[in-house]
Amino acid sequence: MTPWPIASLLPHAGDMILLDDIDGYDTDSLTARATVKPGPYSLPDGSLPPWLGMELMAQAVGAWAGCQAREAGQEVKLGFLLGTRRYECHAGALPPGATLTIHVQRGLIDASGMSVFECELREGQHLLAQARLNVYQPKDPQAFIQEESPE
Repeated sequence: MTPWPIASLLPHAGDMILLDDIDGYDTDSLTARATVKPGPYSLPDGSLPPWLGMELMAQAVGAWAGCQAREAGQEVKLGFLLGTRRYECHAGALPPGATLTIHVQRGLIDASGMSVFECELREGQHLLAQARLNVYQPKDPQAFIQEESPE
């Protein structure tokens, strides 16, 4: 559990926040929970497409960064999912009503803000998906996303 609401740890809003709660975190990892419920990404049967597991993992990484910022008394900053070296999903869909556990473990971080996280998505003891995510949190996210004017 964290002393902060999940919405204060992520730069998302409303239905775009897929995580429900943080079960625990430390300097290198975070474990979060999410319940599969109807939303903008739901399939007709109420399940979520398997690729959404990567977004759940990315949000858990973002929540980890948010916890680190809050603990340091800093502002929560925008980060970017650059991609994955591998995403393996062992389920055809994330089942409706399932309580999912997302665990992220920092493997590498450098001074530029680049990081690699090992991630797992489980329903109980059953491994649904795993990935190694490459993420980037620049010192000044607004400067990073500022588009130059066309000439």
